Amino acid sequence: MSRSLALFAIGLVFGGGAGFVLAAGNGITFDGHDHGDPAHHGGGHAETMAHDHSRSVNLPAGPNAPGLEIALTPDPMAGWNLQVLPQNFRFAPQNASGEDAPGEGHAHVYVNGVKLSRLYGNWMHIPELPKGEVEVEVSLNANSHSALTVDNEPVAASVTVQVD
Repeated sequence: MSRSLALFAIGLVFGGGAGFVLAAGNGITFDGHDHGDPAHHGGGHAETMAHDHSRSVNLPAGPNAPGLEIALTPDPMAGWNLQVLPQNFRFAPQNASGEDAPGEGHAHVYVNGVKLSRLYGNWMHIPELPKGEVEVEVSLNANSHSALTVDNEPVAASVTVQVD
């Protein structure tokens, strides 16, 4: 009986490892879905386009256009605190992956060009940053995850810090 359990445990370990390798080799990310597979976004054309990260929602410039500022400060205990200060924009987590509405959505946070997370509010704690010169960028995105642009320029802000 104990030999059967040992073989079962070994099978789970190797099977799980093989699954992760296959997933990574086929573009599956650990944020829950395959960005390269349109069928993963619901299969229908409208649903597929609704979660296309390469599209943008362009808005005209002017006093009501969205804008963005960010601040990154060391946390007194550990890590970093990111403050996101949007103008003419409302975080709407309840509408994520839904229909676009002018001036609402969420943010995407990048560290050295790699997406770290979605953000649905003004503050985020980043537990750790890599050593050296690090760029943290935040972009505003529509509910459909499309980038928000004003006169075809992304609504984004970045800050570079030196991490010892």
